[in-house]
Amino acid sequence: MKEYFYEVCLLKSPLSNLIYKSDNLIDNGSLVKVKLRNKKDNLAVVIKNVEKPIFKCIKIDEITSKYYDEKMLKLASFISLYYVCSLGEALGIFIPFDKTLIVVEDQKKYIIFDSKIKLSLNQKKAYDFLESNKLALLFANTGSGKTQIYIKHIQKHINNSKQALLIMPEISLSTQMQLRLEEVFGDCVAIWHSKISKKRKDEIINDLLNKKIKIIAGARSSMFLPFDNLGLIIIDEEHDNSFKSDQKPRVNIKDLAIYLSKNQNIQTILGSATPSINSFFKIPYFRLKETFFKSNKNIEYFNSQLSLDKIVLKNIEKTINNNNQAIIFLPTKANFKYQVCNSCGKSIECPNCSVKLSLHKNDLVLKCHCCNYTQKIPSSCPACDIGIIHNLRIGTAQIQEELNLILPNKKIARFDTDDIKSLSKLKKVLKDFNDNKIDILIGTQMLSKGHDYHNIKLAVILGIDWIFNINSYKARENTLSLLIQIAGRSGRKGEGKVLIQTKNRDFFDIYLQKNDYEDFLKDELEYRKDLYPPYLKIARVVFSHKDELKVEQEMKSYVNILEKNQYIDIIGFGKCTIFKVANKYKYEILLRSTNINKLLTALHNITSPISYIDMDSIK
Repeated sequence: MKEYFYEVCLLKSPLSNLIYKSDNLIDNGSLVKVKLRNKKDNLAVVIKNVEKPIFKCIKIDEITSKYYDEKMLKLASFISLYYVCSLGEALGIFIPFDKTLIVVEDQKKYIIFDSKIKLSLNQKKAYDFLESNKLALLFANTGSGKTQIYIKHIQKHINNSKQALLIMPEISLSTQMQLRLEEVFGDCVAIWHSKISKKRKDEIINDLLNKKIKIIAGARSSMFLPFDNLGLIIIDEEHDNSFKSDQKPRVNIKDLAIYLSKNQNIQTILGSATPSINSFFKIPYFRLKETFFKSNKNIEYFNSQLSLDKIVLKNIEKTINNNNQAIIFLPTKANFKYQVCNSCGKSIECPNCSVKLSLHKNDLVLKCHCCNYTQKIPSSCPACDIGIIHNLRIGTAQIQEELNLILPNKKIARFDTDDIKSLSKLKKVLKDFNDNKIDILIGTQMLSKGHDYHNIKLAVILGIDWIFNINSYKARENTLSLLIQIAGRSGRKGEGKVLIQTKNRDFFDIYLQKNDYEDFLKDELEYRKDLYPPYLKIARVVFSHKDELKVEQEMKSYVNILEKNQYIDIIGFGKCTIFKVANKYKYEILLRSTNINKLLTALHNITSPISYIDMDSIK
C-alpha cells in the first residue's frame, strides 16, 4: 500500500511544522488528529504533501470532516509572518469549515432585500465614493447616518449572493446594530461575540455554512468564521484600540481587513467620526459632515479637584429636572483607584503585580484589576499599622454612590465591566436608558461606543487628563478621539452641553472649537513625522519570567544584538510600565524601522522562550 507524507501544523501550538504519514490522500487544509509525545488526539492541519523524509514518521490517527480553505490558509500564513507567531497559533483563531454542513443554496428561496432607505445627497456621494474604491474610509461626523450607508452596501452585496461582515469594537454596540440590521434583513443576520453561548455559536456556524445566515455583525473574533463567499467587510468605529488583540497572535483586525481587501477582492469600508491617523494617512476617504438633526453643543471646562464640583451638580440637576438624561464618563471603575496612608505615605499594592489595589466598597474588598487578587479592606495602613488610608482617584462606583445620596429620587446606573457582566444585563441597562427609565448613566470607555439616544443633553467628562498624560505616542490621539466620541452622545438632536474636567484646556479647546477632527489629524501627522507611525513601523518585544534577573539578562542580550542592526532603531528598553503581573517580572524593548522586511527578519530571529512580540504595538 502506498504511503503519503504530509507537513502538518499543530493547532494553537508554538511548535514548527511536523511531518506525518498516511495511507490516504489528504487535501491541504484538512483537520486531522495526530499523536505527539504519547498524547493522542492532538488537532493539526495538513499544510502540504511532501517527499518521504529520511527519518521515521508516525501515522495520522484520524481525518476529520473539518477543513480550512485556501483563503484561510493564506491569511493564517500572513498572520504568522507579520505578527511573528507559528502557523499553528495563527490557524488556532479560525473556525474551520465542515464538509457535513456545506449545502448548495436553493435559488428558488432566494430573497431580494430592499431597505427602503433614502440617502441624502451627501450620503449618496459617500455611498458612490465607497463603491468606487475597494478599500475606503468613511470619515463621518456623529449623527451623519453612516449606519444607513453601511446597510445600503450590505444590501447590494447580499442581493449579489455575497456574504457581509460588520465588525464592531464592543459588544455594547451589538444591540442597536442588531435591531437595525434585522429590520431590513430579518433572520439572515447573526450577532457574534464573547457573551454568546456555545450552543448559539454552533447554531450560527451551521446556519452560516448552510446559507441561512448571510450577514454577521460582531466583535473581533467574527473575522475568523468560515465564510465561503465574503464580499464586504465593514469595520465600524475603526479608530478603536480594541481591534488589536492583546493575546498571541497579537493581530489587528482592522489591518487584516485591509489585507483581505487588497489580496482577496473583498470590499472593505472603515468608518469613524474620529478615524485613526494611520487610516486617514493611508486610505482614500470621504468626509461626511452633514448631520440629520441640527445640533448645538455648548462646551465648558472646569479645573476643580472635586469630581462632583458645584458646576457639575448644578448642570446635572438642571438637565434631569427638564426630563432629559445625562452621562458621566470616568476612566476608572470601582470606587477609588489608589489607597495612600496619611501617615507614612505608602500605598497598598497587589502582592502579585506592580499596581495599586482598587477599592470595591460593595464587595468590601480591595481588588487588583490585573490578576484579580482580592483582600479585605484594612482598618489601618498595612505598612506602618498606625496611619489612616486615604482614597485617591475616584471611580464610577463612588460617583454613583455619592449621586444616590444627593439625588435619592433619581435613577442612576453604571455602565462598566464591573457592573455589566452578562449580555442580559447589558441589554437591560441600554433598554432602560433608551426608555428614559434611567436619568444618569455613569461609565467608562463603554459610554463612547456609538450609542444613539436623542434625550441625552449633558455629557460630563471627568479624569480625562489621566489618559492624556499616559506615556504613549498615541496619548493625544486616544484622548481627543475619546473625548469627541463621548461629547457626541450629548445633543444629538437640538441643544447639548459638555462639561470637561481638565488642566489641559488649551489643547482641547483648539480642536473642539473648530469642531473638525481633521485639523487635529493633519497637525498630528506633522508631529509624528520621522518618529512614529504612520511613517514607520513599531514593534515591542516583551520578556516575562518569575526570575527577575533572568528576564533582565535576556532583554540585555537581545539589546546587544539589535543595536548592531543598522535598519532598526531601539527607542528604549527596560522595565515595563506595569513591571510585575501575576508574579512575573516584565522587561521590554521598543523598536522602530522604516524597513518592514528588515524589522520582521530581526523579530523572527528572537527565539527566547520567555519573550513575546507585539507588532504594531499601540502602547
